[in-house]
Amino acid sequence: MKFCKLRHTLSREDRLRRSYYQVLRDELDQFVLDYCLVGSYNNFLKLRTPYPFVELRELKPRARIPSVEFEAQNSFLIIFCEEYIDKTHKKYIRYFDVNKTTKTNLLRLKDFPDLENYNRNIKCFESDGFFSLLKNLLPVDYAILIQPNHRLKTQYALTHFHVRVDWPIADASENLAKFLRYISKDLYEKGDCYAENMQKKLFEYYGVPVLAGGRRTAAVVAAQYFRQLDSITTVYVGSSESRSLLRLDEKGVSKSVLVKLEVDQVKALSEQEGLPQSTFTNNYVVAREGKFYICIFNVWYDYTSHALPSEGGRLRELNPDNNWLTVAEEQILPKPSVSKYAPIPYKMVYA
Repeated sequence: MKFCKLRHTLSREDRLRRSYYQVLRDELDQFVLDYCLVGSYNNFLKLRTPYPFVELRELKPRARIPSVEFEAQNSFLIIFCEEYIDKTHKKYIRYFDVNKTTKTNLLRLKDFPDLENYNRNIKCFESDGFFSLLKNLLPVDYAILIQPNHRLKTQYALTHFHVRVDWPIADASENLAKFLRYISKDLYEKGDCYAENMQKKLFEYYGVPVLAGGRRTAAVVAAQYFRQLDSITTVYVGSSESRSLLRLDEKGVSKSVLVKLEVDQVKALSEQEGLPQSTFTNNYVVAREGKFYICIFNVWYDYTSHALPSEGGRLRELNPDNNWLTVAEEQILPKPSVSKYAPIPYKMVYA
């Protein structure tokens, strides 16, 4: 299995394109944070329903997430590819003419808003209406695909919606197991129980419970599938169960959630950064709830030695009890609309 080529191994032209991709991804990060977390919080406010904040234990590796779906939570799946997906991949990533973002195809969607003003340039990332189009398409089942224009490699566009990921979980697990050297050829070469444990570990590798819902399962499979390519792919998934934003990319796994901070915590964070408390609240607090401040909390995870290729490529045995993820970084993020201030390191998961 390949991983994306590192930037220093690329040609000057490809390094420039990767830089451009990463700039666009920074913009997409802010949009999905706002839509998934802030937008969902506002949905609950409109319904006059208390927001179901994620318990910090749910952010620990291998944590079990309560299987309760919240309709007011925005759910979606976005696949953002650095390179155009070749037609040879259509066997498993189902994007065809019937689900291109054309006016004819969008007419088939029930109650798609503002279709009269639709033009084909709106699907281009650089256009003013791109994020409006993306927001309108996110509730549609399956995934949104953003990739380069087939002819212009540096022009990214929302090319397809309702994109299905049909790679079998067993194939994805086998692919990962061979890369990590837990098997040599076939997923079932060491028996059914070993194969079942390896499939469970696939989900753990991407920070998702083994019985996760459809979008998160599709995200796991898509992230593993695209690791066979030389280019970068970023997968974003919002879940009505997890109430979090999960991002899977070349660096690994990160999760973002809303948290409630008390006055003393906000004061300590302000002092830590040398900021007036009013500056902190203006730039990091997305809402107030009584005496609590609502902020965006982000966790990055690292892989343990058990989830990295074995030393010397030696074949090894899988131990299901070994953790594959560990908490690496914890941050309070600025509001999605803020560009001047940086994330603030702040440990909460094991505090």
